[in-house]
Amino acid sequence: MSLKQVPLHHIHQQLGAKIVPFAGFEMPVRYSSDLDEHNTVRNAVGIFDVSHMGEFILKGEGALGLIQRVSANDASILYDGKVQYSYLPNGRGGIVDDLLVYRISDLEYMLVVNASNIEKDWNWISQYASDYDLSMVNVSDDTCLFAVQGPLAAKALQSLTNADLDSMEYYTFEKTDFAGCANVIVSATGYTGAGGFEIYVSNDQAEDVWNAIVKAGEPYGLKPIGLGARDTLRLEMGYNLYGNDITDETSPIEAGLGWVTKFTHDFIDADVLKEQKTQGVPRKLVGFELLDRGVPRGHYELTDADGNQIGEVTSGTQSPTLGKGVGLGYVQTAFSKPGSEIFVKVRDRLLKAQVVKLPFVKK
Repeated sequence: MSLKQVPLHHIHQQLGAKIVPFAGFEMPVRYSSDLDEHNTVRNAVGIFDVSHMGEFILKGEGALGLIQRVSANDASILYDGKVQYSYLPNGRGGIVDDLLVYRISDLEYMLVVNASNIEKDWNWISQYASDYDLSMVNVSDDTCLFAVQGPLAAKALQSLTNADLDSMEYYTFEKTDFAGCANVIVSATGYTGAGGFEIYVSNDQAEDVWNAIVKAGEPYGLKPIGLGARDTLRLEMGYNLYGNDITDETSPIEAGLGWVTKFTHDFIDADVLKEQKTQGVPRKLVGFELLDRGVPRGHYELTDADGNQIGEVTSGTQSPTLGKGVGLGYVQTAFSKPGSEIFVKVRDRLLKAQVVKLPFVKK
């Protein structure tokens, strides 16, 4: 299967980005170094091209009903301009995908899904759509998404819009004029924990908007950021990555997604998940910090002090902010409390680690 390219692929090449395959796309993994890019976002502001992400528009009287059927969070509490984090249960106790739900109006919603799952999610949601009065359009290939993240993001972008960015609450958005383009969605969301915005534009506006952001951000030290730093930034916050920390096989209750599982409506797998929440689960996704030197990586064994396997690492890295190895992984519930001593098996060595409360890096 040939890899797709994002519409601004040529710009990333001009900027000297290292391009790698990711979720079916050729994506910029870094422009300078992961460490430099990570610190730019934590301390100033950076721009990511994440146009590989998927967007579906649902319109009509039945749009909310369909969302309530397929997603675990309660979208009926949304108001115009509000965003919600949720996930799609798969009917077998696992997860189809995690996603964002945008309420544009009472009859129009946008779902933002992971790039690797666009086709799977579309097919999954579509099979339930015939029960509801709505139209569904997959606008993924027509939409670019730029994440402008970091403590200086609002300052860097403010000259490009009349929307008051400083006063925008987290997980809200405005459809507004931006960089001379109409109907741009400016969303106070992100995957870094550094604050900032995600900008949804049509492909024909994308290059103008990118260039305007780069120019406006120059005085604030804005730089382009690749997927390498995106991963270390999200990991420092303990944010899940689909395919690593959550999959078709992982229970959302085990994965710590109970907070977005609302039994106020009848959704797929509600009964199964309610029972899990009540009865408890045999394993849990936890964050851990290494006390010994080393870097945890996905699929490394997690053990007790005697070397008995109690779980597995799902994501791991050297945290640039903390200067130590951190990771996410599933462990037997008995080892899931913060403060629990666990070990990471690296080749033949057991490295001591401690379960900690997420996020690793406090906002």
